[in-house]
Amino acid sequence: MMIRVMYSDGRFDMVKPELLDNLIKEQVVKSFKRASGWVVVGRDPIRNSGQANYGGAERRVV
Repeated sequence: MMIRVMYSDGRFDMVKPELLDNLIKEQVVKSFKRASGWVVVGRDPIRNSGQANYGGAERRVV
């Protein structure tokens, strides 16, 4: 599955999901398309790479 992206310079492209994560981290992508519509990086919620920045108490049972 390929994801449609818009780069910061206005160009459009199709990328693999693994590449999208890196492009978002490098702040090269301005927005990308989900099934529900376009997502604007920095404005809309996006998943992170599994590194939570949660500062509260651990609630999971280990």
